[in-house]
Amino acid sequence: MKVVIATHNRHKVEEILDILSGLEIELLSLDSFPEIGEIVEDGDTLEDNARKKARTVYDATGILSLADDTGLEVEALGGRPGVYSARYSGEYATYEENNLKLLGELKGVPPERRNAKFRCVISIIGNGIDEIAAGEVPGRIIEHLRGKNGFGYDPLFVADGYDLTYAEMDSETKNSLSHRARALEKAKTILTRLSRGKQSPEN
Repeated sequence: MKVVIATHNRHKVEEILDILSGLEIELLSLDSFPEIGEIVEDGDTLEDNARKKARTVYDATGILSLADDTGLEVEALGGRPGVYSARYSGEYATYEENNLKLLGELKGVPPERRNAKFRCVISIIGNGIDEIAAGEVPGRIIEHLRGKNGFGYDPLFVADGYDLTYAEMDSETKNSLSHRARALEKAKTILTRLSRGKQSPEN
């Protein structure tokens, strides 16, 4: 069974490939389909964006497609940046620009009020298939960037129960606990079932 990972983000592709390794499926990236350009993420929710990306890629390729959308929700900011996490400081914002904007908006907010959570929603779309898997990790936003690994808001996020930011962890550690890892573990169950020709969960 083939599955297209519906993203051009190489960091996401690497992370997804690592976490889904071991499944008896062939994983393809959008690099194999250069005719598919960037997909505008204009949904109101993470679920909307994930479904739109997976549906667009499935419609273009006819191959089972998997897409994720991820958001950082900061309590002191009323849940922002949320669905706008990737473009928080502009449509073509860099990771650094988004991080600096977040730090600016949290300037003066004490540590005890910097609670946040990462949420990841994965959509799997195919012929008669529309499945969702989700995962989240609670934590906090620190006051300075720390670490060189990872991407996005990883240098600012410390998961509950840990002292290191995501960006200070090696990929194996991060991929054992991250929001995307938790969502992908659920997606693994779905993909395993589909690879065995079962459209619906067993009762």
